[in-house]
Amino acid sequence: MPIASSTVTSGRLLALLSMLQVRRDWPGGLLAERLGVSERTVRRDVDRLRELGYVVHAVKGPDGGYRLEAGSEVPPLLFDEEQAIALAVALRIAVGSGAGIEEAATRALVTVRQVLPARLRRRVDALEITAVGSAGPQVDTDVVLALSGAVRAREEVRFDYRSPGRPDDTEPRPPRRVQPHHLVVRAGRWYLVGWSPEHEDWRTYRADRMIPRTPNGPRFTPREVPGGDVAAFLSARFKGTDRDAWPCAGEVVLHLPLAEVAPFAGDGLAEEVGPATTRLVTGSWSWAALAARLARFDTDIDVVAPQALRDAFAELSVRAARAATG
Repeated sequence: MPIASSTVTSGRLLALLSMLQVRRDWPGGLLAERLGVSERTVRRDVDRLRELGYVVHAVKGPDGGYRLEAGSEVPPLLFDEEQAIALAVALRIAVGSGAGIEEAATRALVTVRQVLPARLRRRVDALEITAVGSAGPQVDTDVVLALSGAVRAREEVRFDYRSPGRPDDTEPRPPRRVQPHHLVVRAGRWYLVGWSPEHEDWRTYRADRMIPRTPNGPRFTPREVPGGDVAAFLSARFKGTDRDAWPCAGEVVLHLPLAEVAPFAGDGLAEEVGPATTRLVTGSWSWAALAARLARFDTDIDVVAPQALRDAFAELSVRAARAATG
């Protein structure tokens, strides 16, 4: 997997390969014109790509030309410097993806690093990428590939689903069916978002709990998720609403500086009121849950609005008093 050097020949090979990848057939004369070389030089460069393992066919015709085809083996890859750094970053992120490719991603990263020039290796080694939060449950790579393939092919999937809290449940049940539209990674977990013909509604499934069956079902016509944004749709589902907003939202002033509130505000809005006070607008599934969430800041709280949040704090204080007196 050599990294393209700064020499004219390596740079030209990289440009030639990039051009062949974005167009099916290239007349030799047009390639020569784009590269600023003779057609003879193009022929020599094509031969070099073939020696590296790329399958480049000669195209017959008045103009002649070349066509890049997929080969039976993975040839050495040519990357420019920016592509090499991007690949290293992507591999480091993949190590914590939970997609069952962690070991392969680690080995690939080691391979890429070994062939980097020293100055690029230092840049890669200086990258500090830390996944926020722990990785979610492991998803089998074959499951990810099967689901993503069904999404791409627009084929209905049939699958068994392990229910939460019953991982060892082996009671036979008919397989579930869904028209898969999106495979999404959220907070370290993989989710399949699809349309259920049986329920005539959208459904979300944890990929780590899915056991696909074969073959896939019939093809389907794609739909658009409500709102047109799958990320917002999934976020709304986790909030228990039809739109990306909490059903219960309130505004408070916390007696803490902004620096101590912002890291824990989640999707809320935190603004500085004074050196030791912060305005926070946030929400939750219920008023009781919101009051409990705000109480975790362990400071004095001034409720700005609404009254329902004040009532929730009052009820929470009564329950806390009963728990304290036991």
